[in-house]
Amino acid sequence: MKSENGKCIILSAPSGAGKTTIVRFLLSRFDNLSFSVSATSRKRRSYEASGLHYYFISADTFRKKIEAGEFLEWEEVYKDRYYGTLKSEMTRIWDEGKHVIFDVDVVGGRNLKEYFGDQALAIFVKPPSIKVLEDRLRNRSTETEADLRSRISKAEHELTYSNQFDVVLVNDDLDKACAEAYQLVKDFLEQ
Repeated sequence: MKSENGKCIILSAPSGAGKTTIVRFLLSRFDNLSFSVSATSRKRRSYEASGLHYYFISADTFRKKIEAGEFLEWEEVYKDRYYGTLKSEMTRIWDEGKHVIFDVDVVGGRNLKEYFGDQALAIFVKPPSIKVLEDRLRNRSTETEADLRSRISKAEHELTYSNQFDVVLVNDDLDKACAEAYQLVKDFLEQ
């Protein structure tokens, strides 16, 4: 499933670290990047569109696609809440002659980097602190208190994997983090 010419940019982070904002910034600056839309079994948020933000499918359908070998990588992040990268997404993007950019959780990022090796640049977006991360998640107002506690606990664990990525990008200033990410991606794509 590897491409002779296509490269992969992987941004991973705990939820709320700012990776999606940085991915959007990079997509606005590079015409040769295309976003890999992940599949998920979680409920769609009011502002999300299927096929644009995620492919929203049921947990049963997700499991059937796993069994059929349709995912490049996948994970059950929470009970019956799956996330994964469909092989068909990679094919779609590379057929367009573009490079792939991923916005994935830490496990997905590690799995993709392991699969693609030097064909991928794996960037771990790190929040300045757990407290800042918690504040960002609270300000979203999309989580119940139980979900928030679960995400913070998961984030603390995910932070221990940052050294398994090519680069750790601390997002303590969004403009600075975007500028650093831009330069990293530019240098990687020009190699």
